Amino acid sequence: MPLLGPADSLPHVPRRVLVAGNTGSGKSTLSQRVADQLGLRNVELDALFHGPQWTPRPEFAADVGRLVAEPRWVTQWQYKEVRPLLLAHADTLVWLDHSFGCVMTRLVVRTVRRRAARVELWNGNFESPLWTMFTDREHILRWGWKTFRRTRERIRRVVEDGQIVVVRLRGQREVEQWLAGPLSVAAGAGEERAR
Repeated sequence: MPLLGPADSLPHVPRRVLVAGNTGSGKSTLSQRVADQLGLRNVELDALFHGPQWTPRPEFAADVGRLVAEPRWVTQWQYKEVRPLLLAHADTLVWLDHSFGCVMTRLVVRTVRRRAARVELWNGNFESPLWTMFTDREHILRWGWKTFRRTRERIRRVVEDGQIVVVRLRGQREVEQWLAGPLSVAAGAGEERAR
């Protein structure tokens, strides 16, 4: 299947959508917008993975298995243990291929905002103190930095495999163009079929 851009028509109405990209690229935000536009269930994978005190939930893989068995959903393509399962059941992958500078700026701003406002994330968890970036190898800012290239290569392999429709969006302007254009047209076609 060809790699699609922000102006290319979708070959089908997306029903099972993965949003892929680096930490901080806007996957959760775009997932919610796609869900709203297409009337899909949005499931934030981080909420399924993280238990209290950032411990992985033992039910995570089973929860993802139940999710992919549903006919209509959108979620993020992450977590090594479930990525193959998610990909096997999805019909569309949206790739947020933003620049390193864009992603890191978003990640820093988001992390500082969440920490300063004491925003509760999932299951009682909060962002780590910013100073721990220097002591914690898994701090979200360090994680975003060190996984940027690896994430991009993983998605490129999916594109090369050609088994799923991939929409590549570079920058927020292309995100908005795709939402207002091809995705809006697909949502309208889906509503027409439902009548």
